[in-house]
Amino acid sequence: MNPRQINIDQFDYSLPDERIAKFPLAERDRCRLLVHRADGHISTHLFSEVPDLLPPDATLIYNNTRVINARLRFRKESGALIEVFCLEPKAPADYAQSFASKDAVEWLCFVGNSKRWKTGELHTAVNVGGSECLLTAERIVKNEKDSVVRLSWTGHHTFAEIIAAAGELPIPPYLNRSTEQSDSTDYQTIFSRVDGSVAAPTAGLHFTPSLLAEIDRRGIGRREITLHVGAGTFQPVQTDNIGDHAMHSEFIAVSRDLIRELASSRRPVIAVGTTSVRTLESLYHLGCRAAAGLPFDELPQWYPYDSTHPNLSTAEALSALADVCGPTLIASTRLLIAPGYKYRIVKGIITNFHQPRSTLLLLVSAFVAPRDWRPIYNHALDDPEFRFLSYGDACLFLT
Repeated sequence: MNPRQINIDQFDYSLPDERIAKFPLAERDRCRLLVHRADGHISTHLFSEVPDLLPPDATLIYNNTRVINARLRFRKESGALIEVFCLEPKAPADYAQSFASKDAVEWLCFVGNSKRWKTGELHTAVNVGGSECLLTAERIVKNEKDSVVRLSWTGHHTFAEIIAAAGELPIPPYLNRSTEQSDSTDYQTIFSRVDGSVAAPTAGLHFTPSLLAEIDRRGIGRREITLHVGAGTFQPVQTDNIGDHAMHSEFIAVSRDLIRELASSRRPVIAVGTTSVRTLESLYHLGCRAAAGLPFDELPQWYPYDSTHPNLSTAEALSALADVCGPTLIASTRLLIAPGYKYRIVKGIITNFHQPRSTLLLLVSAFVAPRDWRPIYNHALDDPEFRFLSYGDACLFLT
C-alpha cells in the first residue's frame, strides 16, 4: 500500500462529544484497557492488569517529556487580549539552554487574536516566588501561521521560572473547557521530568507508582526516551490524500546506551504512547541515513517509503547510529507512520483512543493492519463504558 495515496476519509468515524472524557478517573490505573492481539482477538481489562498482559521478557519504553505552561496571555492598553502559545525555542534553539536562560529568549509561537497585535511590545506582570517582575513580548518575525516572539523579563529568573509562573497549561482543545488547577497534575505523567511539550504523551497518564513497582518486580524492563510533543498533535488531517499532508517536526533525545541496547536486545519492545513509537521507529531510519552518509539530525516525513532506502536490518541501522552519535542523540523527526509502513523496532503499543482523521489513527492502523482499526474502535464505541481521547481509556496492541 502506498501511503501517499491513502484517502483520509477511510479513517473517519463518528465520535459523540459525550464519549470524550473531560477529566481523568480519580485512580489513574483503574481506567479500562482494550487488548487487541495479532489474531484479531479483542478483550477488555483494567489498566492495572497491564503487568499480567505484557510479555514477561518485554522492555517498556516511555516518554519522559513534561508539559510546559505554554499559553501566555497579554492584554493591550486597548483591552484586546493577545494569546502567545509557545511552540519551540529558536534562540537558543536548545530546550535546556532556553529554559535555563536568564536573558531574553526567542520562541516560535502561535499568536491568538494576531490582527490586534501589528506592532509594539506587550507586557504583563508576573509573580515569581513572591518577586514581582515584568514579562515583555515582541514579535520579530511574522509568518502566515506562526511567529517568532522575543520574550524578555526583569529580575534574575530563568525562563523556566517565568513561564511556570506566567503561563497556563494547554489542555487539548477537544475537551471544550478551560484549564483547571487539577490539570496541572492530571495532565502530567508520573515520569515527566524534561520540560518541552505542549501536549502530554497521554498513554503514560495511566501509570501509577504502584503499577511501575509491580512491573519492576516482574522483571519487565523500563527505559525512557524524550519527544517533545508539538501542537500539531491536535490537528486532524485536512487534506484528502495523506500525500498532501505535511507532518510537523518534533524534537527527540535518546541516549546512545539505549540505542546500543536496542541494537543487541531480543526483548520485545512495548512503546508507551505514539510519541514513543515515533521516536523508536525514527531511530531505525536515522541509522539508515547515517549508514548511507546522509544527515541524521532530522528525519524527513517520507524517507521510510523512499525507493532509495537501504532497508538495513534493525541491528545494522541502530549500530550505525550509535557509532556516530554523541552520548545522547539529539534530532528531530517528521516521521509519518501510515498503512504500508513496516515496523522495525516496536512489537507492542500502549495508547489511548485517537481522534477521527488523525495521523495517530493512521499509526495504529499500520500496526494492527488497516482492516482491523475499525472493528477495534467499533468494539469500544458499542460499549458505553469506554471513554475516548486524552483523559479516556487505553488500548494495548500486541503482535
